[in-house]
Amino acid sequence: MSTLTVWKFPSAEGADRVEATLKSLQKEGLIKILDAAVVSWPADRPKPRTKQLINLVGAGALSGTFWGMLFGLIFLMPLLGAAIGAAAGALGGKLADVGIDDDFIAEVKEKVTPGTSALFLLTMNEVPDRIGAALPDGGAELLHSNLDTRSEARLREIFGEEAA
Repeated sequence: MSTLTVWKFPSAEGADRVEATLKSLQKEGLIKILDAAVVSWPADRPKPRTKQLINLVGAGALSGTFWGMLFGLIFLMPLLGAAIGAAAGALGGKLADVGIDDDFIAEVKEKVTPGTSALFLLTMNEVPDRIGAALPDGGAELLHSNLDTRSEARLREIFGEEAA
């Protein structure tokens, strides 16, 4: 079973500092990272900065399209025009089928605000308590949505990818 987790950090730089920690946790067998992305939102910026952590993942990674659409739904929806908004709404409905529903999106939108950052992880075999304790910047708040094997396959189908 795959798990999509979101770890919110109390500073805009916190999530940017996790790469070495994640590599160490993966080496220890506490986590198998399928994909990862970071959102950093400096307090003086109108919108967050995002990046996929490509060097942490292998063949099972989702496309940048997935992360772009998810982050667009979470952080940019009010800025989208009507036509794009309708397409995003249709995509949002498909994501709800795999456990990324309006409640998940609303919670992330409410908690990841200017002056904070977040780590988005798609993992297998994780030990959340050990991961949380190992994260830098005084730890992080865990938000998550579980994806079973069928949901992960459906997610990959939505974005035109084969399941790993």
